[in-house]
Amino acid sequence: MTVSVQTDAADGEALRPHAEHAFADELKALAAADDRPRPARWKLSPWAVSTYLLGGTLPDGTLITPKYVGPRRLVEVAVTTLATDRALLLLGVPGTAKTWVSEHLAAAVSGDSTLLVQGTAGTPEEAVRYGWNYARLLAHGPSREALVPSPVMRAMAEGMTARVEELTRIPADVQDALITILSEKTLPVPELGQEVQAVRGFNLVATANDRDRGVNELSSALRRRFNTVVLPLPATPEAEVDIVSRRVAQTGLSLDLPPVPDGMAEIRRVVTVFRELRDGITTDGRTKLKSPSGTLSTAEAISVVTGGLALAAHFGDGVLRPGDVAAGIIGAVVRDPAADRVIWQEYVETVVRERDGWKDFYRACREAAG
Repeated sequence: MTVSVQTDAADGEALRPHAEHAFADELKALAAADDRPRPARWKLSPWAVSTYLLGGTLPDGTLITPKYVGPRRLVEVAVTTLATDRALLLLGVPGTAKTWVSEHLAAAVSGDSTLLVQGTAGTPEEAVRYGWNYARLLAHGPSREALVPSPVMRAMAEGMTARVEELTRIPADVQDALITILSEKTLPVPELGQEVQAVRGFNLVATANDRDRGVNELSSALRRRFNTVVLPLPATPEAEVDIVSRRVAQTGLSLDLPPVPDGMAEIRRVVTVFRELRDGITTDGRTKLKSPSGTLSTAEAISVVTGGLALAAHFGDGVLRPGDVAAGIIGAVVRDPAADRVIWQEYVETVVRERDGWKDFYRACREAAG
């Protein structure tokens, strides 16, 4: 049996293209219009990187779509940090676009967002430093040819931006491998009596969930090597609706889902439910609510709406309706079957049932809950 492995899906067949491929036209237009000073090995100036993330219109009329909807100053601080010798830590609750922002920062700065270390409880030190090709190591002994560089080592050698996702989920001893890299800008290879020195342009973006405190806390020595930017939840319902609709539209294009405009009413409903349960109070401020155990993040709202659109496309008439999102909402809210189910039922009966224009959604929730 012959197995064909596709190594480059940048031609439009990738289910989720890397940012530098998905927004290649915007990056190219920005580079052409960008006449401001660029740090060493940066593809764009700090101003152009910020414009890429926040959106805008170029002098030639090219529209740059927003990748992040949030405070401009936070993006400017993040970009400026990468232009210095301090690493960047994006901190926030789940669903605040930390991974999304880190990917787009790397794509705009280095043109490559793939130098990634995914943090888990099992992430080994080799993922941060280097490993070995054991066949060559056994045959010829330690050599540069037998060494397998980590994404961080490659970024150091090539002057690129490396990414470390979920830093606080990485074991503490592996985290500490970053201290020398970030402070001395060098990575010793004692087996060869050599070291890899970072060239200009190298930096690192890490993300961490601030609800993971106590999993693997960052040491004070490592935390000092980062400039921390806290990404907040969307400040207003309108901002969150905008984020959800944009991301769902982008995802829907690759999945051939119905257009988002036909489902804006349900997107607003999903965002309203999530925000009310997250905040513990209805939007009119009249009714206090109990909050469930889940985070009910913007990312989860995007998932619920995307799933609803898929239901509408494959089992409905293509228009997003209450019955298409009800089950997804319940799945996001009821994480603890005992406590969360009571909280959800109380919300449905005291808020959803009495709200004008929500009768269809109320019936859909009752049916989905069985």
